[in-house]
Amino acid sequence: MSRRLLNGLTLLAIIGILCFALYLQYFKGEDPCPLCIFQRVAYLLLGIFLLLDWLHNPKKWGVYIYSLFQGMSALAGIVLAGRQVWLQHLPPELVPSCGPGLSYILATHPLLKAFSIVLQGSGDCAVVSWRYLNLSLAQWSLCLFITFFFLTLINTLNRR
Repeated sequence: MSRRLLNGLTLLAIIGILCFALYLQYFKGEDPCPLCIFQRVAYLLLGIFLLLDWLHNPKKWGVYIYSLFQGMSALAGIVLAGRQVWLQHLPPELVPSCGPGLSYILATHPLLKAFSIVLQGSGDCAVVSWRYLNLSLAQWSLCLFITFFFLTLINTLNRR
């Protein structure tokens, strides 16, 4: 399979994932927690780098540069989804209390401090309100980010 085709198919998958997240939010009432919102940002960044790679169709060094940014986006998603899965598996007495919403955190704190607060997680991030095949949304997201990371590695090594 060519690099360009794999990038295009992966981009379509990410668009589907983001559309599904919006469907759950706006039609099913599943409001995203701060970690979920940052995972959406990681998906969006990965999608942007895939789109640029697909449009540009680079040769030689361009392949490595695009792959680096794609891999970093996927790794960020792995960290964010992994943190949320960890919070969801904590005993109830160890789950952090529910905190303010993301908009309040961003309005009252500098960006790096806000990011640090969000990464700490809250009770909102530990709630599992949706499951499919007995996996939570965060667990699915972790699996998908790991898959996208390995697809990036495969695509980098396969420079046809």
